[in-house]
Amino acid sequence: MTHDHDRRFDGTVTLVTGASRGIGFAIARRIVDEGGSVVITGRKQDSLDAAVADLGAAASAVAGRADDPDHRAAVFAHLAERHGRLDHLVNNTGINPVYGPLVDIDAEAARKILEVNVVSTLDWTRAALAAGLSRSVVNIASVAGLGASPGIGFYGISKAALINLTAQLAFELAPGIRFNAVAPAVVKTAFARALYEGHEAEATAAYPLARLGEVADVAGPVAFLLSDDAAWITGQTLPIDGGAGIRPLT
Repeated sequence: MTHDHDRRFDGTVTLVTGASRGIGFAIARRIVDEGGSVVITGRKQDSLDAAVADLGAAASAVAGRADDPDHRAAVFAHLAERHGRLDHLVNNTGINPVYGPLVDIDAEAARKILEVNVVSTLDWTRAALAAGLSRSVVNIASVAGLGASPGIGFYGISKAALINLTAQLAFELAPGIRFNAVAPAVVKTAFARALYEGHEAEATAAYPLARLGEVADVAGPVAFLLSDDAAWITGQTLPIDGGAGIRPLT
């Protein structure tokens, strides 16, 4: 699908982590549709191969775990060889391997969530800066990081940390690089399936716009924040929540 403003990423290169499917893939699709090249990452080579085949010649991929330093090194070596530049970074990779009361979470699981959702985001950003990142970063947070999120409490804690990380980096690295985040509510992806499958009508009732999110609902705002249309925006987190944040208190 093309858009009226469809050449915002002409001549640019964007790295999107965790982009073999779901929100990450939709972001990569939007950037390619607007004239950009993308390098995408993910854990499974076959899923990445399918994504690249869909995205076309403007896309390439490197498989590996987000928190693996050797994988990051391979990604940036690939970027240097294939493109010789990096304009934008989207930190999309995130995990939530547990569900239940916060007081019951296994300490090792908590550490792993922080390692992937927060620490590796900082590591990817540092590596991108070292590779010559020149324009902007968007981090994919969550509305779970903006308030209480029963059942996924530590995931919410990690996303709250990511939101603050975004603000800190925006302040420290201005004016050269812009950093922003988006905070989606429930989007219909495999990652979020447990939050709506089998009770979608009940889940939808929380949203004034009367539906759950689709991946395109996130890809559009991310493309905006990456682009020069958002040239005077940094350090911000944009909720993408179908109006859930304006629910009456009574």
